[in-house]
Amino acid sequence: MKKFLIVLLCVLLAVILAAGGYVAYVFIDYYRLEDNISLEVETLRGTPGPDKELAPGAACRVVSYNVGFGAYSADYSFFMDGGKESRARSPEAVRENLSGAVAAAVALEPDFLLMQEIDVDGTRSHHIDELALIREKLDGAFTSAAFAQNYDSPYLFWPPAEPHGANKAGIAVFSRFPISSALRRSLPIEGGFMKFLDLDRCYSVQRVPVGDGARELVLYDLHLSAYTSDGAIANDQLEMLFADMLAEYERGNWCVAGGDFNKDLVGDGGASFGVTGPEYTWAQPIPDEIIPEGLDVIAPYDAAAPIPSCRNADRPYGEDDFCVTVDGFIVSANVEVLKAAVEDTGFAWSDHNPVYLDFTLR
Repeated sequence: MKKFLIVLLCVLLAVILAAGGYVAYVFIDYYRLEDNISLEVETLRGTPGPDKELAPGAACRVVSYNVGFGAYSADYSFFMDGGKESRARSPEAVRENLSGAVAAAVALEPDFLLMQEIDVDGTRSHHIDELALIREKLDGAFTSAAFAQNYDSPYLFWPPAEPHGANKAGIAVFSRFPISSALRRSLPIEGGFMKFLDLDRCYSVQRVPVGDGARELVLYDLHLSAYTSDGAIANDQLEMLFADMLAEYERGNWCVAGGDFNKDLVGDGGASFGVTGPEYTWAQPIPDEIIPEGLDVIAPYDAAAPIPSCRNADRPYGEDDFCVTVDGFIVSANVEVLKAAVEDTGFAWSDHNPVYLDFTLR
């Protein structure tokens, strides 16, 4: 009996030491990138085309697409949404989903393409450099690009059967017009333990000269917090972005932001798309009072034929799933919106559908 107790105590001590060591590793390995980091602007092989000039009055299209790290086929479910899976099913699945997503985006013929949740090295995506794969698939379609790292997470040993692992991911902008400069802005996030779940967050700022170059189109790509316990953080993030855009608008520049807001842009997405429930509370509306005069939030929503931009991945996709519109745009008052819509892919390659905005610069 005494020997058994000694063995048991040794096992318990080993477990405690291992748990303590892991917690220490997570805290030591965690870091946030500083604010205002200049981004490399890459020159690509595409050309704007002889009929295209970025000038006031010209019609343009921007597409935004969260590609879900290449894991979310329509039958995929994710553990943090209440589903079962934590990684893409295979390297082949990653390549197939990203190839399909890129093809869907290119078919929309965007002048600007904003993408989110691109892994450059991730356990969950089988260490495929997804940015390189996307560049390859977009070859010849754009003239310039910029990538901003969103987060670089410590190894997550959960779920036990197949840990989510360590993942470095970011957001990317591709443009048919030359980008003169790009900047990464760090967003406010929750403190304490929640920072390890929601990780780092940012938006990127791309400057595109217009006409004679005296003024610019300032293009923002964003992926706001999702897994927070404090809803005020998302509002803080939006208020920072609004202030940035408003300052550019007041300088005479045109501003267009797009991406994954992780906010209900319609106002009551569950009712709009037919499924509601107390368990689906992660996407809240943007409070009207925090949207400043001079900026408009544009939800790509058609009440006559509603198409959601995102599904809750707690199970394989079906018609009775909770869906919502969290992908959309913000424009300054000197940008005229011609159309905003969701392209229905049936969530074939991501838990998001691509959204697009047609606009002109007043």
